[in-house]
Amino acid sequence: MTGHLYIIGLGPGDPDLLTIEASKILPTLTDLIGYGPYLDRIPDRPSLRKHKSDNREELDRAEHALTLAGKGYKVGVVSSGDAGVFAMASAIFETIDHGKPIWKEIEITVLPGISAMFAAAARLGAPLGHDFCAISLSDNLKPWKLILHRLRLAAQADFVIALYNAVSKARPWQLDKAFELLKEILPPYIPVAFCQAISRKNEHIHLTTLGDAKGSMGNMQTLVLIGNRYSQLIPQSRENIRPWFYTSRSIITKFIPEDDSSTIDKPYP
Repeated sequence: MTGHLYIIGLGPGDPDLLTIEASKILPTLTDLIGYGPYLDRIPDRPSLRKHKSDNREELDRAEHALTLAGKGYKVGVVSSGDAGVFAMASAIFETIDHGKPIWKEIEITVLPGISAMFAAAARLGAPLGHDFCAISLSDNLKPWKLILHRLRLAAQADFVIALYNAVSKARPWQLDKAFELLKEILPPYIPVAFCQAISRKNEHIHLTTLGDAKGSMGNMQTLVLIGNRYSQLIPQSRENIRPWFYTSRSIITKFIPEDDSSTIDKPYP
C-alpha cells in the first residue's frame, strides 16, 4: 500500500499568506521534508516527524519523500513561495521520471503557494500588469551562458522581468553582470525594485532605475523586479511613502515592429 505525497508551497513567510488548503493539510501529515528554515515555520507536534536537509539537496529530498510515501506514510514536501516555481515540485517529478517504477503509483497532490514575485508585486502596486517572465540567476543547474541568453531575449521582447536567486555567497557577481547586459538593451529610466524578505519582519523594498541599479543593492533574500518600457512610478500624495510601481495593460500596437525578430532598442513613441 502506498501513501500520499503532498508538495506544498508555504508562501513568502507571513503565516497569513499560507493558503487555506495548505493549512488544512499540514496538521494531517505524518512526515514533513524540506530545507531547515522552511520546516521551522511549521509548528511541531508529537505525531509529526520532520526531516531537515540542506538547500541544495533537492533530489535526495525528493527520493526520501517518495520512499516514505511508498511505505504508506502521509508525507509533505515544503518549499517557500510556490513549490512549482524554481522549487521542489519539479524535483519530485524529475525523481519519479528517472526513478523506481513503484513511485509512479504514489498519489501526489501539489498545493500552490503565493510566489515571491506575486507577494512583491502586491506590495509595489501592479508591476506585472502586462507580459512578464521569471528567470533564476542560479547557475547550479544550468550554464551561465544560457541565463545571459534568456535575459537578452527577455529584454529584447520587452518583458517585465522577475529575477529569482539573484545573489548568493557563491555568486556575488552575477547580478551586476545581469544588469550590465540589460543596460545594453533597455533604457536607463526603467523602474527596478529590490524586494527583500517580503511579508517577514526584515522586509525591505528599494526602488531605483535600471541606470542606477547595482548588485550590492540585493542579498540572498532579494527578488528583483525590472520593469519594461511601459512601467511607471506614480508618486503618492502622502509624504515619505514610496511611489506605486505599475505596468500599463495597454500597448500601442502601431508602434511595435512588424518583424518579430527585430530588436526593440528604443522606447515606443
